[in-house]
Amino acid sequence: MNATRIIAIRHGETDWNVQTRIQGHMDIDLNEKGRWQASRLASSLAHEDLSQVYCSDLSRAKVTAQSFALSLDIPVQEDRELRERHFGIFEGLTWQELEETHPDEARQWKSRDPHWVPPQGESLEMLRLRVVTSIHRLAAKHLGEQIAIVTHGGVLDILYRVATHQFDQSPRTWSLGNTFINRLLWSNEGLHLVGWGDKAHLEETPQAEPSKALF
Repeated sequence: MNATRIIAIRHGETDWNVQTRIQGHMDIDLNEKGRWQASRLASSLAHEDLSQVYCSDLSRAKVTAQSFALSLDIPVQEDRELRERHFGIFEGLTWQELEETHPDEARQWKSRDPHWVPPQGESLEMLRLRVVTSIHRLAAKHLGEQIAIVTHGGVLDILYRVATHQFDQSPRTWSLGNTFINRLLWSNEGLHLVGWGDKAHLEETPQAEPSKALF
């Protein structure tokens, strides 16, 4: 088959997700719930046929990737290009703090202006280029195979938009939950959506809803 199957996964929950604190490139570990989510993810993927697992080089993605890759005896390859969007000087702030201290920038952020760049950060346009380039590069190595990519909410948002031909400014109506399982198909013709937002593995044990914070 002249295509690559991709399982795309957001890392497990962190305390900063719960606090709605902007993580970006900050290296934040999983919290207790995030580790539980990663263990449930590992059980769900136990029988998947995977050739390679790629992940962001940030701890929250690495630990999530290792949770299932080690049990499958599959190598994990870190890739800095799979990091979350860089939010520059706003990283570490909560949404409320951002709105209180930088109201103009907060309004620009919410407008999803693809050209707006957070000070010392990157725009949506820059993020899209980075993500698309990275996915094409990785998927092209595995034609006829299946790979897993463990990354971040902003990256997954771009992948969904590209696969469904939506603009960066379009309102988001799809889920980006922690450790939800998303499936894509890559070929020379582009990226295609196969399935999105599978969270059955998180419903086997009663838990609070996964964090809805994107960053």
